[in-house]
Amino acid sequence: MFDYETLKLIWWVLVGVLLIGFALTDGFDLGAVILMPLIGRTDSERRVVLNTIGPHWEGNQVWLVTAAGALFAAWPIVYAASFSGFYWAMMLVLFALFARPLGFDYRSKLDNPNWRSRWDWALCLGSFVPALVFGVAFGNLFLGVPFMLDNTMRISYTGNFWGLLNPFAILAGLVSLTMLMTHGATWLMMRTDKQVLQRSRTATQILSTAYLITFIAAGLWLWFGIEGYSVISVIDFNGAIDPLSKVVEQNNPGWMANYTQYPIMRIAPIVGIIGGVLALLGATINRSALAFLGSSLAISGTICTAGFALFPFLMPSSIDFASSLTMWDAVSSHKTLGIMFIAAAIFVPIILVYTLWSYIKMWGTVKVADIDGDPHGLY
Repeated sequence: MFDYETLKLIWWVLVGVLLIGFALTDGFDLGAVILMPLIGRTDSERRVVLNTIGPHWEGNQVWLVTAAGALFAAWPIVYAASFSGFYWAMMLVLFALFARPLGFDYRSKLDNPNWRSRWDWALCLGSFVPALVFGVAFGNLFLGVPFMLDNTMRISYTGNFWGLLNPFAILAGLVSLTMLMTHGATWLMMRTDKQVLQRSRTATQILSTAYLITFIAAGLWLWFGIEGYSVISVIDFNGAIDPLSKVVEQNNPGWMANYTQYPIMRIAPIVGIIGGVLALLGATINRSALAFLGSSLAISGTICTAGFALFPFLMPSSIDFASSLTMWDAVSSHKTLGIMFIAAAIFVPIILVYTLWSYIKMWGTVKVADIDGDPHGLY
């Protein structure tokens, strides 16, 4: 089995992979549903959008549950601090997500335009809120979260929901929103035809451009306008884990220290920008696979850019720097990480193979004629 420090690093990577997996899979169905009322001009066209993701959306959301579970098991203090500090934001996301299963199941039960229109907008809002809030949450991590730990590891949070809605966090939310909407538009390019395809191309061109602008703007703001943290020293209590056993200073301009120390990390923002350009190019020349590859690279690059910049911090504190939680000191025991690693090594490949198989078996273009020909058997 791996030593303790190696397991900590492995689980930092694995949780990052889970977040990317969630954004890649659930991201396109969130983005597609947000676009549904805009791309679908008729009821049949809106049902086309729904049925491109109909076989997959429930399985895609499991990635979010898995990532939250891994966070709880690997870094329980981070889980506790984040779910208490971001409580109202999490509740907002949770109640927004409630609209999705209800909307999918009930939207087409009645052949009533008003009924279906209301459910369409409920589905749109239920996808829009998580896509925005996830980015807002990441933005607040770069600014620091107003919490502190006492000597018994009790968490005190002094912020509120409205404090999360600061200008930089809102910009980060727009990065997330445009990124996932671009991903949804490229997905629709691959899975639809005729008018829905053409509108998806137009949406991809607009949204990929908006993603590039917001992503670069957020990076420049972070670089020149926000001071990051650094761990200066750590007190060794004979191997015991204590999040308060370190000295942290705010002396890292733009959270850029890791990019200076590890130049290979610079690949992440480059991949994000290249992905946005490829999505735009693919939409312009009508190459849906290239556009989808681009939006996938944009997501991977964006998440890695944020993770690399913050490393090793998981949840910095803005009111007590020493209380900032890192991947080294807010972690579960060596045995816990080892058991989790064995379980992940066995089950994650199985899940990935099954997921890939399900996408292959259910692949195909969804057409308006298919919807009109089966008005009761599809969403």
